[in-house]
This record gives sequence, C-alpha cells and structure tokens, in this order.
Amino acid sequence: MKRNEFIKQLSDKPDKVWDVIIIGGGATGLGAALESISRGYETLLLEQSDFAKGTSSRSTKLVHGGVRYLAQGDVGLVREALRERGLLQANAPHLVKNERFVIPGYNWWTKPYYTIGLTLYDLLSGSLSFGRSHPISKKETIKSLPTIKQDKLTGGVVYHDGQFDDARLAINLAQTAAELGAVLLNYFRVTGLSKESEKVSGVTAIDTETETTHTFKAKAVVNATGVFVDNILYMDQKEHTPLVRPSQGVHLVLDKSFLPGNDALMIPKTDDGRVLFAVPWHDKIVVGTTDTLLNDHSMEPMALDEEVEFILETAARFLTKTPTKADVKSVFAGLRPLAAPQEGSSKTKEISRSHKLIVSKSGLITMTGGKWTTYRKMGEDTIDAAIKIGGLKPEKTGTEHLPIHGSSTKYSWSDPLYFYGSDKTKIEKLALENDEWKEPIIEGQPHIKAQVIWAVRHEMARTVEDFLARRIRMLFLDAKTAIDMAESVAFLMAGELNKDKIWMKTQVDTFIELANRYLLTPYNPIKKAVSKASLHK
Repeated sequence: MKRNEFIKQLSDKPDKVWDVIIIGGGATGLGAALESISRGYETLLLEQSDFAKGTSSRSTKLVHGGVRYLAQGDVGLVREALRERGLLQANAPHLVKNERFVIPGYNWWTKPYYTIGLTLYDLLSGSLSFGRSHPISKKETIKSLPTIKQDKLTGGVVYHDGQFDDARLAINLAQTAAELGAVLLNYFRVTGLSKESEKVSGVTAIDTETETTHTFKAKAVVNATGVFVDNILYMDQKEHTPLVRPSQGVHLVLDKSFLPGNDALMIPKTDDGRVLFAVPWHDKIVVGTTDTLLNDHSMEPMALDEEVEFILETAARFLTKTPTKADVKSVFAGLRPLAAPQEGSSKTKEISRSHKLIVSKSGLITMTGGKWTTYRKMGEDTIDAAIKIGGLKPEKTGTEHLPIHGSSTKYSWSDPLYFYGSDKTKIEKLALENDEWKEPIIEGQPHIKAQVIWAVRHEMARTVEDFLARRIRMLFLDAKTAIDMAESVAFLMAGELNKDKIWMKTQVDTFIELANRYLLTPYNPIKKAVSKASLHK
C-alpha cells in the first residue's frame, strides 16, 4: 500500500472512469471499498485526512450486538450485528477477541433478570455465538473482577462479546482492498462534485500534501463521510436539510491495575440510564462511554469536563480503587453520525443506531449511521445501490468469508506485536536489515523502530500522528508516552519520506500540541537534540 504508486496510477490514466468512487476512509468507506473491489468494480477511495482519523478510531473497542439495543426492543438490529460480529471474528481473528464480560449484581433480581435477557442475546447469535451467558456467585464475581466493590454484592452474570482494535482494522481493510486492486488515498480532500445532466458523474479533489487538484470521473459516487455527510450533501444541493446530528462519546484510559485480570466490566444502568464499560485493551483499561448531542463537529472533538467527571464518578461507585483525573493516561472523544432527531428533541435514545442508505435525485449515494460491527453489511448495502445507480454488471457479495489482511490465529494476545497478525514475521525480518531498527523507539516500551519503517512503507503513515495515534495506538493508550516517542518517530519517518529537519520539528511540535488535548494535565517535555547517524533511506 504505497501512496506514490497510487498517485502514479491516477496520473497514467487521467480520463479513467471509475465504477465507484468513495468519499471517506473510515469504517463505512473502507467497508464499501472492499465490498466494491471484491465484486470486481474499479474502485477509488479518497480520505481528507488519515484512514480512521475520525470516529472510526475512537470507539469503545467492542464488536457487539448491543445489549442496550436489545433492551430497547431493537431485535432486528441486534440480530444483524451479532451475525456480523461472528463473521468479523472469523475474517480477522488477529484483531477480534472473544471477551468475557461480567455484570455485577447488587440486588436479588440482578442475576435472574440479566441471565434471561442475555440468554436471548445468545440465541439471536445462532451458530455464531461467542459463548453462553450464565449467573455466577459472589465469590466468582470477585475472582473475575478483583477490584469490584463487595458491599451488598450478590453475585454476577457472565456474557460474551467481541473486543477489537478499530484503527488497526481500518488499516487492514485498506490493505485488503489495495491487494485486490483498489486505489485508496489518504490526505485527499474532495472539494466538489461533477455533474452531467444533473447527475453526479465524478468528484474534484485536492492532494493536500502537494496542493494539486484532480478531477475523477465515476459511474457511482458514495458519500461515506460519517459526521461530515452533510458537507458533501451541500455540494450536491445547496438547499439541504441536515441529515446528521453528531453525538459525542468519551472514553478514559486507565492503568490495568484498576481492573486486573482478563475480564471486562459492564455496568448496565448508570445514573442517566446508559451503559458503561471497562474493557481491557492493550494492557490498559478503556472506560466509557458518554452520549452527548452536539450542534457541530470537528476532526478532533474535545471531552467535556462533565463527561470526564461522569465516567470517573460512575467507575468510583463500582471499583475499590477510585480513579481520579491524575490517573487518566489518555482521554479521547468520538462523534457518532446519528440521524438528526425530531424538532425539539435532544434525547439520543430516540435516535436509531441502524444504518441508513439515501440516494439523492442526482444519484449521489449516502450511507450514514450504523457502527463498526456492521461495517461489512453497510458496505454490502452501499454497493448494491451503486450497481443500480451506476449501471454496473450485478455481482453478489463475496466479503462474508473474505479473510482480512493479517488474518492469523498464530499469535498470543500478550504479544506486543499481535495486532499485525501475519505481518509480524515480516516486521521482524525488516528489523534485521538495520541494527538500529531492532531497538525500542524509547526505553521501557515494547515498540521497535522497525514498526515505524513498516508503517511508512506498507501502511501509508504520512505523519507522526498517523503512526502514534492509529498505527500503534500509543496516543490513545498513554498520551505522555506518545509525546516522549514523537521525536524518535519523526526522525525515522523523515528518513523514509525524504524530509528535512524543519519537517521533523514541525511534526513534533504539532504532535505535542495535539497530544495535550488527550491529557487532563498539560505535558511539555524537554526536547533532546537528534544525535543519531544520518537519516536512513
């Protein structure tokens, strides 16, 4: 997956008519791109920033049917999501883990109530079940959740769901689509739609690295831009009623000591009637989430003080080790592209989590809503529509059992390189090419310098943020450590991308400013001068 080679393909055939052009490189867009190219359609995907830069890297890290949605009676959505959960684990076993969740009970009715409800949850998954739900004793609950508060604890209920790495899945989806022949470009911002006889016939886009403008022709154009779908719809029709109202979900990342062990905690009903999770992830604990309707959106949403306090206070009610702001390793916020609520309503509970497909009069295809778990089905529905709009030769979906790049069951979840799957051995081989690349990026961390080289050469990492936020997830796991790594990463990337020291300084300064948005207390380390040998090429 090499950006310069993709751009050369565009330059070699400037008049090419693509079967499908997809705007947006998050879960929805990447799912559609893989669906399209796997059916044999010429496919181009354009992302204004990095792949999964927005909401798609900021989830609760769950591949799930949605226990909350079952409680709301949305059986169809849950059944579909549970099926997709099973397919995704089979297709990407290196990223999707069968996670054991425990609901602690503090009332006599907790165990029978949730056991009955979760048994229905299991039945809806059919042959793709992750395991049966069952009640457990107080002793077993404490063993599973050592830091759970024991006063009035009656026991618990165990159920199974999926846990995954969202941004890593996005990169692997892009790699899979590229291997099948798709062209995918990050840092390519769509600036306009082309039309012929009032029908969308292509897009105008700018390569933000070179400020070069391109025009691409297509038989079908897909708007898969998440919370930004209305921006593209305004390009199509100036008089447009907003389709999306963003809802913000915030997560706090804590040290593993707050919930030791391998099991996850699920709190089924918080003070505002929502669900809160504490999920093991990369040897940390992700706690969240919130659900706050916003009036605007951005690429870097900020957690509100009241959201942080809500999560800390709720966690403190259930954990013997009380988390404070000082314990937060990283805080990140994501925006869900929810269908705009009815006038006068501000309740996110009233907004459907199902995905929604809309075809404009111009033929522009917009896919919105949904969640990571159902990305494949969203892609399938999108390309089914593209076939009709673009007059493409009908081909059936082939993604249900299509292995995703890196697919492997060979590696242990405790291996710091597990999320690379089958690429792990290739990275280890790459490290043998240069003695320095075997070294850790910084002392005390398991990540080696070869991972930086790999990310530039094979995963289209273009900035320090791309690598630290979405290729190895350090910004989301420990923002201070990510800041400490920035200078070394910039140095290695500069050698691969043929950049100078000015680029390196700009990258480091920009990243430190960004990373401080993930911290509750600002952190500005004393920078060390680069003293390594000349830049590697």
